[in-house]
Amino acid sequence: MKSQRFFIITLSILVLLVFGLYLLRTPISLAIAERMIAQRLNANPLAELPDGLHVGLCGAGSPFPDDKRSGPCTLVIAGQRQFIFDVGSGTVRNLGKMGFSPGQVDAVFLTHFHSDHIDGMGEFLLQRWVSASNQNPVPVYGPKGVETVVQGIMQAYKPDQGYRVAHHGEATMPPSGFGGMVKSFAPPAQGTVTLIKDADLEIIAFTVEHGPIHPAVGYRINYKGRSLLISGDTIKSATVQAQARNVDLLLHEALSVPLTNLLEKAADKAGKVHLKKIFNDITNYHTTPEQAAEIARDANVGALLLNHIAPPLPLPGMEAAFLGEAGNIYQGKIRVGVDGDFVSMPANSKQIVFSKRF
Repeated sequence: MKSQRFFIITLSILVLLVFGLYLLRTPISLAIAERMIAQRLNANPLAELPDGLHVGLCGAGSPFPDDKRSGPCTLVIAGQRQFIFDVGSGTVRNLGKMGFSPGQVDAVFLTHFHSDHIDGMGEFLLQRWVSASNQNPVPVYGPKGVETVVQGIMQAYKPDQGYRVAHHGEATMPPSGFGGMVKSFAPPAQGTVTLIKDADLEIIAFTVEHGPIHPAVGYRINYKGRSLLISGDTIKSATVQAQARNVDLLLHEALSVPLTNLLEKAADKAGKVHLKKIFNDITNYHTTPEQAAEIARDANVGALLLNHIAPPLPLPGMEAAFLGEAGNIYQGKIRVGVDGDFVSMPANSKQIVFSKRF
């Protein structure tokens, strides 16, 4: 009898507590939100990272819609400097989810001008200016043609620039900080071109094979004994393999031909002739996971992170199907990239640490 009364009393107390929490859910949520906002605004994500080279995927996908992978975007942190390589559609939102601000980005580098690599540029240029009241536009490096891209986007966003200045004032929105400063370069047919070089950091570009898209480039970043190679969009390339020699991390695009063939067959059965042609065409200017693994093996890289994943992988088990025989070709660490992936390579060490920022 006593145990039954105790149970009833305990249950009643729990019900009252739950009901009380339900009634207080709004003020509780607001208090938690206030704390989270304060933490975010006061956070310094760079202070949490060891000195070194760090890589975050703010976009691991391709033009295909993919819940786990936005358009191509790679955040590279070298010491206290932050760079973006390609500016796909999820760039600004995913930077924020990773805890970084577009306002702190020092420069942008474009591999080529396919729409999925530049369709987040307008939002990024605006938010980079707005979020930190930057007084100078961000440098935008790219091969010949980058002038047209940057100037066109700035023209499209010109009215919004005026709205922001008129609303917030020039002290908060310095007109001089809007947009991008073009840094065009001519990639050589062979060899490399050096874009940034100082005591600790070197960023070089080289031509890759993504015909009929030309020019198209990849990048190698060296910082305090650590190294990263970004392939950009390309077929399997001897140039990429040569430039990737002994890098710590190879970030390479990948497309599965067998999975893309499934799309082609489905389009054929549905009578979608134009889609069938597109699905067939895209297999001839990308690299398969197995080919990327061959490059990683033959270049003796420390780890292989695949990006620009095509087609999407919406179901469990599809990553294994996507990789195919890649794991048997390259014995090192291989990861099929998703948005939020983060790799840390502390300076002057051999560590390669994979983690998630969201």
